Amino acid sequence: MEQTQQKPQFPSEEVTLPSKGLLYPEGSPLRSGVIEMKYMTAREEDILTNQNYIENGTVIDKLLQSLIITDINYNDLLIGDKNAVLVASRILGYGAEYSFKLSHPKTGEMEVVSVDLTKAEDRYIDESIMIKGKNEFEFTLPTTKINITFKLLTQEDEKKINNELKGLKKINKKASPELTTRLKYLIQSVNGDYEKKTIREFVDNNLLARDARALREYVRSIQPDIDLEFNIEFEDGHIQKNVTIPINASFFWPDAEL
Repeated sequence: MEQTQQKPQFPSEEVTLPSKGLLYPEGSPLRSGVIEMKYMTAREEDILTNQNYIENGTVIDKLLQSLIITDINYNDLLIGDKNAVLVASRILGYGAEYSFKLSHPKTGEMEVVSVDLTKAEDRYIDESIMIKGKNEFEFTLPTTKINITFKLLTQEDEKKINNELKGLKKINKKASPELTTRLKYLIQSVNGDYEKKTIREFVDNNLLARDARALREYVRSIQPDIDLEFNIEFEDGHIQKNVTIPINASFFWPDAEL
């Protein structure tokens, strides 16, 4: 179990989680809905430039574990809460202004544009749709009318999904079962049946594409998260709406070459 334990020796801030802590079990430190984070130091810059972390895709997770002061199991974090912590860590480390390149929709020219990350709004959980105050939700598939329950994925789930996908790729390099693999972790029951075998067989053999899409859209609509869509204004005054900002190297290196 990966733990994040630090004694606050540097300035810190509290970050409110979009889930408000309501989807974590009683007794979990995440149940408070708040995480304390320290400001980024030179040690965290070492993490950001660690080639091993970069190559195996763990650099962001290593960074966040180093910054979180609250004694939590990092793998318990919901993905939407993790995203909020990620944005907060960038603001605490380098400030709220984030510049990146974006293609002008009319000219096709790449321009450097900027957003204020403090304007990113949290999408909080709707308590009324939760089942018995836990991380479980109901949904009726619109075409087949099958009743399912599902949960919102955590960092631990993401690790398991990635490991399973790597294993499947070793068996068949051309395979790309990411959507179905993710659904097998997301869905918790099918018509009241919680057996994992039942769920996997249902996803592989009986889940219609239109029902799968409807489920994914519903999950996105209710998932607590931080909204990273912005309306971007170019130098000539043209505004491009609903641009999802990129999370790449320049997100944590504001002085990197754009």
